[in-house]
Amino acid sequence: MTGQTRRNWLLKSAGAAAALALTPAEALAQQKIITRAIPSTGEKVPVIGLGSSATFSQVARTDDVAALKEVMSTLVQHGGKVFDTAPSYGASEEVAGDIAAEAGLTEKIFWATKLNVARRGGSADPAEARAQIETSFQRLKKSKIDLIQVHNLADLPTQLPILKDLKAKGKVRYIGVTTTSEQQYPLLLETMRKEPLDFIGVDYAIDNREVEAEVLPLAVERKIGVLVYVPFGRTRLFRRVGDRKLPDWAAEFDAKTWAQFFLKFVVAHPAVTAVTPATSKAKNMLDNIGGGVGRLPSPDTLKRMVEYVEALPTAG
Repeated sequence: MTGQTRRNWLLKSAGAAAALALTPAEALAQQKIITRAIPSTGEKVPVIGLGSSATFSQVARTDDVAALKEVMSTLVQHGGKVFDTAPSYGASEEVAGDIAAEAGLTEKIFWATKLNVARRGGSADPAEARAQIETSFQRLKKSKIDLIQVHNLADLPTQLPILKDLKAKGKVRYIGVTTTSEQQYPLLLETMRKEPLDFIGVDYAIDNREVEAEVLPLAVERKIGVLVYVPFGRTRLFRRVGDRKLPDWAAEFDAKTWAQFFLKFVVAHPAVTAVTPATSKAKNMLDNIGGGVGRLPSPDTLKRMVEYVEALPTAG
């Protein structure tokens, strides 16, 4: 071995040893999270975000929110940005706003919240709707909110024009609508076709693929961004795989955990702008970020992933 060859070998060996010594967080920090362009403007956002329903909301209602501080810091430190919340998620919106302000994260986050003051199946009071939005501005400590969406397509004739007006006045950057109910997909499609939406928010998971038929293709056609909710079917998918080992072929698209397996399936769809799984644990946030780095599954692999999951017993 020549001197130069030996020197190169030592350098490579040292590099390999250093890589092996990295913690998961350090290794992840060396990889860049995938970003997607918001179709209406071209602004890019990271594909993995954070939701604030479910466990995040549960912890937000307690006196000890230290875990949520760690979760939000982990999101930003590892390249995430999109934070999805809603006034209906209990204390989540207020607590998140306070945490971000205290940690100096307010301007580093893409804030996505929602509007809905309509009674179940009924109409919304415009004054009440505007008051709810004003409360969101106060809670998030922002003079301009990145995204507000009409939650669950509620009373669109009343609530959507309010958002359109706020956008025209420069108070809201993007507007949209959400639903996680298949029964509402016809109304969602109609709204996508006739309204100038920047975003929709929908449910999508490897075992919940109804939006692939019409909703996601229309989003591409109409240049509407897509936020994906409940990519794990809340806990349904984790219960379905149980304690099974991740298949070896998951390494082909850099999935190291089941969470990354499920997230990469969703992110692989070209219509998806970002996915926002909720969590109250920093380790889960870090794991989720891993779903937005490295390779994504190919079309053939996506079919294989679906076949694998569908062959498993359904969760009880």
